Formats: sequence, C-alpha cells, structure tokens
Amino acid sequence: MIELGNYNTLKVLRSTSVGLFLGDDEGTEVLLPNKYVPEDFEIDSHLEVFCYLDNNERPIATTIKPYIIRNSFAFLEVAEVGTFGAFMDWGLEKHLLVPFREQGVEMEEGKKYVVYCYLDEETFRLTGSSRIKRFLSNDGFDIPVNDEVDLLVYRKTPLGWEVIINGKYKGLVFESDVFKPISIGKNLKGYIKAVRPDAKIDISLQPIGAKMLEPTANLIFEKLKDNDGFLALNDKSAPEDIRNTLHLSKKAFKKAIGTLYKERKITIESDGIRML
Repeated sequence: MIELGNYNTLKVLRSTSVGLFLGDDEGTEVLLPNKYVPEDFEIDSHLEVFCYLDNNERPIATTIKPYIIRNSFAFLEVAEVGTFGAFMDWGLEKHLLVPFREQGVEMEEGKKYVVYCYLDEETFRLTGSSRIKRFLSNDGFDIPVNDEVDLLVYRKTPLGWEVIINGKYKGLVFESDVFKPISIGKNLKGYIKAVRPDAKIDISLQPIGAKMLEPTANLIFEKLKDNDGFLALNDKSAPEDIRNTLHLSKKAFKKAIGTLYKERKITIESDGIRML
C-alpha cells in the first residue's frame, strides 16, 4: 500500500515520456515526474520516494525530502496566507495547508510555527495543525528517569518551556533549569527529570545525578583546552557568569570541577581553574 505523506520503497515498472511509473506489491501505481528521475535507474529496481497529492489532487512521487512527514512535528515557515488558511513551506512544490480551524494562533506570512502533519480522513489530504496538544498524550509513557530524549520546543509559559518528547509526549523544562539559549522550534537533547502522579513530565537539559558528572566534566575540560588551559571561573563565581560561559548551573559546575580536581586534571585557584 502506498502511504501518502510518507516515504515508500516502490518498484520501477516502466519509463514514459512524463516520467517513471512506480508500483507497490498490491498493484497501486504512482508517477515519478521526469525532473525527479535519477540518471541510473533500472526497470524492476526499487526507489525510495515521498508520496503526496500534487496541485491537481493526484497522488505523485518525489525524491525530494520534505521538512515534515505524516504524523510528525516540525518548525515551518508560512509561505503565504490564503482564503482557506496558511500555506507552509515544507520543501515541496505544493505547500502544506494549515486551515484556519487548525491554527492555535492566527498565522502570519513569513513567520514560523511548530505544526503537526496528518492525513484528513474526510478530504484524504495531508493537513497541518498548530493545535499541538491535540496530538500529544502521556498515556503509556515508560521512559525511565535520567534517560536521554529528543525534544522540540513548542511553547513558552510562565513556568518555562513546553516541549515535545520523542515526537509523542508533552514535557516541561522549568525556567530555573534553563542554562543555555532556548527558543520555540529548537531541537534539543534532554533528560527525563521526573514523572509526576498526574502524568506531567519534567525535563532537564543536562544529565542528572551521576550521569551528569562525566559529560559535564569533559565539557569543562574541553573548554579549558580551548582557552589555553585556564578559565576565570571557580566555586565562588556568580551563577550568571557560569551560565553565560558554560551554559551550566552553578551546582553542576561545582560537581564537575570537583571531579576534575580529584582526577588531578585541574587546580582550583583564587581567580579560576587551571588545567594540569
């Protein structure tokens, strides 16, 4: 079955004046226009293509990789606003429509928004939505505390930054846990900090507990190498100075330099730390 909005590995059936016709095991065919046909194709070989509806609402294949695929999230720019909604640039000739009813806030041309791509069962068209919470659920969440996860930042709140975890779940990075630049649409690595009884998930942008010592210590040691073996920071430095230089909390910094000191890799001086 050819899946619209996703990558499909299809068999090259025949070459025509308009392009290649590709097919699946069920006998369904789709056109790969000439401008996307690779030079070294062979009949009966297989190609990986992305399938969607063209401007005439016909299924079509392309070798271009879009910025978003079906049932996923991405940070996309509005190419134009029309009668039916906002048209997002997702890397293909035909833009992805986010209807007005699917806009969490009114979209403006030239601005970027986190959107979800899904197949509208009524129209059978790929559609975008910025009503993100509809597509997130923490039911069945089973990722252990301290495990690393992929994050997409999608909203700023008074408490901090709401993030999409592994493309499925909703989490929060508290403002007090942010020690490096962060913004809507940014892809980050994070760590599960806590899972609350109400299924809310707290996220840290740094490794937690014992896991944080080695990577954080290595980060500081590499920074020392890049700065001729000296950093004007120590355990008495202001938290803001540590955050601005290393994007770390003072607590994480103190633990890490303690590790480096015990390993005899640094000395702690009155005006900073020095590599041995």
